[in-house]
Amino acid sequence: MAYQELIKRFDRIRDYMREFYVYGFKSREEYDRKSARSYDDERRRVESWLGDYMGFRQTPEGKNVFLSIDSRRSHHNPLYKAWKARSFTDGDITLHFILLDILYAPEIAMSLGEITGAIDKDYLACFESPRLFDESTVRKKLKEYVSEGLLVTRREGKNVLYSRAPEDCSVCPEVLDFFSEVSPCGVVGSFLLDREKEHTSRISFKHHYITQALDSEILCALFGAMEEKREADIENLGRHSGTPQTSRVVPLRIFISVQSGRQYLLAYHRPTRRMKSFRLDYIQGVTPREIAADFDSLRALLERMRAHMWGVSPQGSGGRTERVSFTVHLEEDEEFIFRRLEREKRCGLVERLDAHTCRFTAEVYDANELVPWIRTFLGRITELHFSNPSLERQFQGDLLTMYRLYGVEEET
Repeated sequence: MAYQELIKRFDRIRDYMREFYVYGFKSREEYDRKSARSYDDERRRVESWLGDYMGFRQTPEGKNVFLSIDSRRSHHNPLYKAWKARSFTDGDITLHFILLDILYAPEIAMSLGEITGAIDKDYLACFESPRLFDESTVRKKLKEYVSEGLLVTRREGKNVLYSRAPEDCSVCPEVLDFFSEVSPCGVVGSFLLDREKEHTSRISFKHHYITQALDSEILCALFGAMEEKREADIENLGRHSGTPQTSRVVPLRIFISVQSGRQYLLAYHRPTRRMKSFRLDYIQGVTPREIAADFDSLRALLERMRAHMWGVSPQGSGGRTERVSFTVHLEEDEEFIFRRLEREKRCGLVERLDAHTCRFTAEVYDANELVPWIRTFLGRITELHFSNPSLERQFQGDLLTMYRLYGVEEET
């Protein structure tokens, strides 16, 4: 199989890029999902896009390959390059330029018959063995471009007339710089930036979450289903399963973690009749289905549930909540701790008890989601309570393990 840089389907390259650079680079011997030749072809293809961002470290086990991106110097997501390496058949690319040349201005409107006649007479007649496009092929391509927003239609009597969609992309480049790096489906902004004059970006990011670029196609399909209030079949690859499972859901919201950049789908799961969350990087495919008559009521239910959601764990068994409460001691110069609690409390409540003490309280569906955040206040917490006894024992057990690890005696 000859090495080619261009790709036809993005879902395949998405798998390779995640296996190579997101979940940890796998060597030729470790990667067993495809043949060794396929491994070499795909690795070279990815390296052709990301060669400037790759680092190498020699270890006793061999060469360790990883992505090395300095956000102070790299203002744009390098993974967007994969989206710009799509290939086309000879017929696709020929018809693309002919159609856009025929309909070169928005004021030109032509029927299918007129467009087909112009192709044969003005573009192909001068060749000895021209490529021929029948009316069905031209109709399909015109329909595709209408759905993509490149063309628009209007009806005159029995004829459908096609014309170029007016272009209005006068967006400030600085806005596109920001949008392309922080917004869902930011790859759209990257494509628009390619049309602008080269400029120096004034924006840099302390925390730059680039891997979400690989999930743009999945995210776009979910947004489309939500906009039309449709159910969808999603192929979800479980954390410990190598085989995707298809589930019928009503997609409702996309949640994005500000701590990790990870994206989640919050949806109503038809088989279990419960709200569930799905990591987007585990979703392999999305197929829109029929209109969900209860879409608005389900979204309203999710909005009510958010009052007790710390992260992405929705309503638990029986709709019961768990109570979390801890008290923090503040020194004279630690007022910033109180301000941090106020800023990060989410669905919780912060009370000022006195000049040196404050209390955080929350009623949530899954108290375990708060544990990593609570740990950041260790050393200042004077009192801690979980209504879930098993979680409280686990938390205390983790503290004892840490004490033993650092040789600290437990205080009584």
